[in-house]
Amino acid sequence: MSTTRLFCLLWVPLALRGAGPPPHRPDLTAASLEDLMQIEVTSVSKKEQRLNRVAASVYVLTHEDIRRSGYSSLPETLRMVPGLQVARIDANKWAISARGFNGQYANKLLVLIDGRSVYTPLFSGVYWDLQNIPLEDIERIEVIRGPGATMWGANAVNGVINIITKHTRDTQGGLTSVGAGSEERASGMFRYGGQAGSRAHYRAYLRHFDRDQLVDARGGPAADDWNVLRSGFRMDWDASPQDAISVHGDLFRGRNGQRINSFLLRPPYAQTSPDRLESSGGYFLSQWTHRFSERSDLGVQFYYDRSDRRDITIGELRDTLDFDFQHRYAASERHEVVWGLGHRTTRDRVTATRIATLNPDHLAFQLTSAFVQDEIALAPDRLYLTLGTKLEHNSFTGFEIQPTAKLLWSPEQRHAVWASVSRAVRTPSIGERNARLNLYSQPGPGGLPILASVFGNPDLPSETLLANEVGYRFQPVDRLSFDVSAFYYQYRHLVRSALGNPFLDPSPVPHLLVPISILSGSRSNRPGLEVSAQWTAHQRWRLAGSYTGLRTPPASVGVTGTQAGSPTHQFQVHSYLDLARTLQLDTAFYYVDKLPVVRVPSYTRLDARLGWRPREHVEFSLSLQNLLDNQHPEFVSEALTVGSEVRRSIYGRLTWRF
Repeated sequence: MSTTRLFCLLWVPLALRGAGPPPHRPDLTAASLEDLMQIEVTSVSKKEQRLNRVAASVYVLTHEDIRRSGYSSLPETLRMVPGLQVARIDANKWAISARGFNGQYANKLLVLIDGRSVYTPLFSGVYWDLQNIPLEDIERIEVIRGPGATMWGANAVNGVINIITKHTRDTQGGLTSVGAGSEERASGMFRYGGQAGSRAHYRAYLRHFDRDQLVDARGGPAADDWNVLRSGFRMDWDASPQDAISVHGDLFRGRNGQRINSFLLRPPYAQTSPDRLESSGGYFLSQWTHRFSERSDLGVQFYYDRSDRRDITIGELRDTLDFDFQHRYAASERHEVVWGLGHRTTRDRVTATRIATLNPDHLAFQLTSAFVQDEIALAPDRLYLTLGTKLEHNSFTGFEIQPTAKLLWSPEQRHAVWASVSRAVRTPSIGERNARLNLYSQPGPGGLPILASVFGNPDLPSETLLANEVGYRFQPVDRLSFDVSAFYYQYRHLVRSALGNPFLDPSPVPHLLVPISILSGSRSNRPGLEVSAQWTAHQRWRLAGSYTGLRTPPASVGVTGTQAGSPTHQFQVHSYLDLARTLQLDTAFYYVDKLPVVRVPSYTRLDARLGWRPREHVEFSLSLQNLLDNQHPEFVSEALTVGSEVRRSIYGRLTWRF
């Protein structure tokens, strides 16, 4: 019997017993649109700001949005965010980006969890299968569509996703969640929160899930099943009325199935074989905040992160140490300044395989940074000018500068117009500089094998973006609000690949080697439009919808082969309906345009969730996904992994708070 099934059997009977009420949690889905515009976000300026005072394209995914979505993984919940491109590659891999350049190795989106960066410098992107934190612990997800480099630095080019977990005082008592379904075969989570003295609160959790494989284009098994065991803790301590200390930590271990296309220097020259990806790791994070006054505070953050990830293609052991300091203060009645310093050290040790090697196989990457931003009230409560810049020095490209200028005009509370100009950079990844990747082989003249290999370039400069953006938020009536953003992006020094002259390589057997070089210098100009709206049709029924239009090349040749890119058009509508005081029906409809060069057709997707709360502390939910067809592809693999197709699925969950 698996660990998760045993866990479910132990806790289901307990959920049917009586218990005390859970701690109060505000239901933001029931808030008025005016209240939603007053939600405070911290990701844009590293300070609390009301949403209608932010000069950027920002969307907040609340805890209630996540709960009522019916999704059970973090990448799936991001589908609900306007402007994001989210596509599933197989059962445990996703392609996620903002405003273009999407792919399995998307590298222009910075992702943080409680201020801790989770990107890997191996390809400057995110392993989404490692970000399987409990959704029950997420307070909100703040998504910036557009550059966030002045605050967050390199790689915050097209957007920033900041996942903020709940304070421990909001997770007191116990929580048990168990579920099973056609795709997520079994899952279980147990969390308990308590109090240590009068000023400290804590929580700890244990989570395990086991997910079934998807299918290939013919409906056969894709051998990409997935299971993870994860545990963690958090403690928050109000050391004094002015001082707050927070400590977090997690450990995890997972196994991912996948299919790999690998090369041979003999017939049949290529083969597809199942493989097991093993991953493990954890992190420790500490934060201290001291408040001098309502308009002045400082914060210090330190974290250590380790991840070990190994499969048939490559093994990566990575250790990261990061230190950040920031200070906010009111320079005058009309000036509020935020400034800070940071340093990060990352050490990678890569295990070579016949598919991929790194030279050298271990590397230390240093990043030192400083930033300053001044928000100037030109006309209090009406007109604001924000000026700032990030200064960085890294081991690869040296000194980088990333300035921004933003202007926001709010003639009245229900209207806000903003514009911004920003510069952002993406630092070359370790793989782009130092790796060799053997992509494919085929028979050549006289039976001599031909092998195509990508070679890194240690002289690559950073990719740069000059972003021009405008936006308008308005609420014409009490129950209806709109958010419109338009942008024009100018990319320079984009990484591209080019074929070199073949030559004879005698090792390990004589073959003709076709080198693929990684070069810089490509340019691209990309306009786009994003529109989102919310409408409270009735006190029990709320609707949210969005449209994204993006003009991008249909596909491009990247480092690992043809890149699928992003759809030209995306459209989605979400319905949140309270059928009764204890019964909820939530639905989501998605339309995603085709990716013609890689032959991924457009698709429509319908998801639904039925939730029932027979008691305040007990909830049953039934989620149905991909109701409109039995299976369809959402993306393609860009390198060696073979993609899968998404199936229609059903998932049931029981949650009990005590």
